[in-house]
Amino acid sequence: METIHEGATGAAVEDIQERLTSLGYAIDQEERVTRTFGHSTATAVARFRLDHDLSLGDVVDAMTWSVLVDECYQLGDRTLYLRLPNFHGNDVRQLQERLNVLGFSCGPVDGTYGVHTEAAVKLFQESMGALADGMAFQDTFDAIERLRHVWAGKPADGPHPQGAMGFARAASVLEDAGIAITADDPISRNVAGRIWNLAHATVDDCSLELVDGPEGASGDARVLIVLSTEPLPDNVASGVGSLVLDDMDTLPLRLRTTIQSSETRPRTVRIELPVGTGAFTMSDAQTFAVLLLDAICAAFDHLEL
Repeated sequence: METIHEGATGAAVEDIQERLTSLGYAIDQEERVTRTFGHSTATAVARFRLDHDLSLGDVVDAMTWSVLVDECYQLGDRTLYLRLPNFHGNDVRQLQERLNVLGFSCGPVDGTYGVHTEAAVKLFQESMGALADGMAFQDTFDAIERLRHVWAGKPADGPHPQGAMGFARAASVLEDAGIAITADDPISRNVAGRIWNLAHATVDDCSLELVDGPEGASGDARVLIVLSTEPLPDNVASGVGSLVLDDMDTLPLRLRTTIQSSETRPRTVRIELPVGTGAFTMSDAQTFAVLLLDAICAAFDHLEL
């Protein structure tokens, strides 16, 4: 593109001025009305270039224009997916920030839709019970927006581990949360039973239910947790979120996010146990049970449904 500088007029100048003002840079009203690249427009361009680590100057060259366009994208303006060259811009940065806060780590927030961001999008989509194809389009953006109360105003330098639970807080969760737990296969039923035993050993008045299947949950159950050792089946009910028992630092936050976004009643979350192909021992089952109960207590702490 041709460099646009002070003294220029016309539609291209108007576009530059609109983009700069939308980003908070001040431009005199007279220059905007006449679509003239005057002193205040040049000053705004110079400040924009300085703020975005571009070379010093007050003209709009190809690099400045590219960065200006990127900075004006808002989440939802375009479908985002992994491609070469990578998508980059403010909308990608917003996506990364929100996913990081929700517990689906994209790594450093760099505004580039790379492999780590695609992986985080897939995990988020799976947790929402949606097709996990890594393509962030309107359904994905709508799901993130419904969780605004979770991510709004929080720093995005995640992941955001929730830490261990104190006994008093854990006891409060187990008494009041209204959780039912079930399982799909013998290994996961073993783990589910151990979670139930641990929970009832923790508090006398534990409300966590152990049920044979989803239909066995009582009317008091607000959340149903389904354990399985198998990958997500094709016939899973719409709106059922799915998580893998991994990255224990972020598991409570991912579990909390999945519960909050579930559209089923009771809210249903499926957790896949990574048992691998080797021998699965009683010690493994107990370890999974302890990790999951801790994550459940942390996820449900002060959770309003």
